Amino acid sequence: MRSLPLLILGMLFWSVQAIAANPMVELKTSAGAMRIELFADKAPKSVANFLQYAKTGFYDGLVFHRVIAGFMIQGGGHYPDFREKRSDRPPIENEAGNGLKNETGTLAMARKPDPHSATAQFFINLADNAFLDFREASPAGFGYAVFGRVTEGMETVTRIANLPTGAGGPFAADVPRQPVLIESIKLISSK
Repeated sequence: MRSLPLLILGMLFWSVQAIAANPMVELKTSAGAMRIELFADKAPKSVANFLQYAKTGFYDGLVFHRVIAGFMIQGGGHYPDFREKRSDRPPIENEAGNGLKNETGTLAMARKPDPHSATAQFFINLADNAFLDFREASPAGFGYAVFGRVTEGMETVTRIANLPTGAGGPFAADVPRQPVLIESIKLISSK
């Protein structure tokens, strides 16, 4: 009988430890800040990749260059003058089959048509975008790997999402008329 409370206490301890194991970052932008939990337990390669870019300051001074109301905001690859910032790291394996869904407030890796072409760019879903989820391991069905979720600061995401957009640089549409700078991405807690 005495072991049941200890068992429950032990289960609670391990549950809290599992939740606390995912790193948190603060993403500061010219439109405000947000806190993001990174799902290292479900998307370890994507999280390690993102944290390495953040640690080196790669994202500092880049912009959210693509904003589509009701869909997503994308950043991590372009300067305010639309020059692309090239990654010096190889693309990562697509982890979209990790069970996480492209739901409102989640972060996912942006990529080219090749499912395993993601480097530094990421996007934040503004809606539940099930059509971006993993369906099968094929070029058409791979989907986009979710690796985090905004836990605080969705008002900042909404502020960015509501900016007027138009053509800019090489992009025919969806560029915020007022640039939104990524000022920094800093790790605030980890394992």
